[in-house]
Amino acid sequence: MKEKIILCKLLLMGCILSAYVLWIWLRSVEVVAVHQNGNHTYIIVKNFPITDKEKIDWRLRNRDILKKRYNIPKPALSGDYTVIFWDYGDGYKEEGKYDRLCFDDLEPPKNCIDKNMILNVNYSKNYGASYITVKKSYYTDKNGGIVENKDD
Repeated sequence: MKEKIILCKLLLMGCILSAYVLWIWLRSVEVVAVHQNGNHTYIIVKNFPITDKEKIDWRLRNRDILKKRYNIPKPALSGDYTVIFWDYGDGYKEEGKYDRLCFDDLEPPKNCIDKNMILNVNYSKNYGASYITVKKSYYTDKNGGIVENKDD
């Protein structure tokens, strides 16, 4: 009898954990705001994918939507651009004493976010697209595949 109770508790905990993981993986990305500074675009997001592959795949799947909805990226005359996805976290904050990213197109005092970069996308005509996450970087090979940069 005791074994059945323990087994039921473990099964229940496993179901709850599985449901939580599934919820995290299936929630949709929300673009909170887009800030522009020359050929640099800062996209503030909630619920961005967790793994590097999912982050890059999301960017590739949604680049046409981002272009249509927000007119980004905005390349320099050379064709180069940078798009950085930042985690919205606890929302906009005052500049304060912390190292925060502040936006000139928002009125102070709450015009900054904590610097929690999720994905940095760089493009140049000479090298193509590269992707930088918190721990690794990737580049687009000549066949259009995404390859991890082994020099990191």
